[in-house]
Amino acid sequence: MTQTPPTLNSPSPQRFPVVVVGAGPAGLTVGNILRAAGVDCLVLEAETREFIERRPRAGVLEEWAVRGLEQRGLARNLLERAERHTACEFRFDGERYRFSYQDLTGSHHWVYPQPLLVTDLVREYADVRGGRIRFGVRDVRLHDLDSAGPSVSYVCPETGRREVVECDFVAGCDGARGVSRAALPPGRARIARHDYGIGWLALLAEAPPSADCVLFGCHPDGFAGQMPRSPQVTRYYLQCPPGDDPENWPHERVWAELRHRLGADGAAPLTEGPLIEKRVLDMHDYVAEPMVHGRLFLAGDAAHLVAPIAAKGMNLALHDAFLLGDALAARLTKGDDGGLAEYEQACLRRVWDYQEFSQWLSELYHGSAAGDPFRAGTTLARLRRLFTSRTAAAAFAEQYLGTAARY
Repeated sequence: MTQTPPTLNSPSPQRFPVVVVGAGPAGLTVGNILRAAGVDCLVLEAETREFIERRPRAGVLEEWAVRGLEQRGLARNLLERAERHTACEFRFDGERYRFSYQDLTGSHHWVYPQPLLVTDLVREYADVRGGRIRFGVRDVRLHDLDSAGPSVSYVCPETGRREVVECDFVAGCDGARGVSRAALPPGRARIARHDYGIGWLALLAEAPPSADCVLFGCHPDGFAGQMPRSPQVTRYYLQCPPGDDPENWPHERVWAELRHRLGADGAAPLTEGPLIEKRVLDMHDYVAEPMVHGRLFLAGDAAHLVAPIAAKGMNLALHDAFLLGDALAARLTKGDDGGLAEYEQACLRRVWDYQEFSQWLSELYHGSAAGDPFRAGTTLARLRRLFTSRTAAAAFAEQYLGTAARY
């Protein structure tokens, strides 16, 4: 919630037109857009630079998102190093079904792990464009957000003093557990949440991908997925009970289940390797409304979370950041309020479109393992339709690639 500014124990408050809370893809993209427009801003991040540049996260970028980064001068390394994916493969009923979405739409995905993108963005913001950023800050608080003069305070990690920063706007990009979403007035905040009732065991394997594309195993014993991250590292997922303990999944059990659920006629053996990460994700989505409160604008996971079922999270964060960064730059350099006035609704249209697709895709992935013969039968019918109806295939490809959501 908004708090009254504390008594200062620094000589005088700092001032920046925009304070960005959170140095993930959304916050750093907003910061870079502002610096390119000549607008000063301060980015506050609770973790160290080394931590955010190594934190394992998503890796699939939709083509429109990459073009948006390219237009803003933020995609040079990405375009040189990222892998382009033009197809995925479904495995069900013991068979392999390759789905070439580029043939249907002319579009493709890019695979570029989030730590690499964050490394690029923080380097461009801090080292190239001269943006100010403070790492390791503690106890961030937001003040007077519904006034013309908001401020943000934090405890400096070096001095232990509370510093206050006055600003015109606050960009809340600090994720699901950050202070920005908590600053929404309790009487106004609405959190729409959906729980899938399943878990995914998220794994990082120090091993090359076992196929040249993403694999989706829709199996009666549970979903399994392979998502290439680099030539040396592969992300795998295994459906499991929500709240399961990763220690219940030793190396031998993980690889046995992956072989079982991704097995299909003619499929090459999985390339196994050490598991360098194991964690259980309870599949859920949420959308927080409003995304705007006074001079606070939420972006990314601070405003909405879409389960990794459809690989949409980083793309939504970038969509928010493009809109917010451009809108703040227009307001602060030209006095144009149009983008800020339209920001929330422009974001939410894409958010809800992606949430709906995530729900639909969840049934495709998990329906066979629901223990309900009727759901298993309809799931199999959906899967077969993707490979017998060009219309159904094209509709799926558009949603999977994000090309249908043009706002």
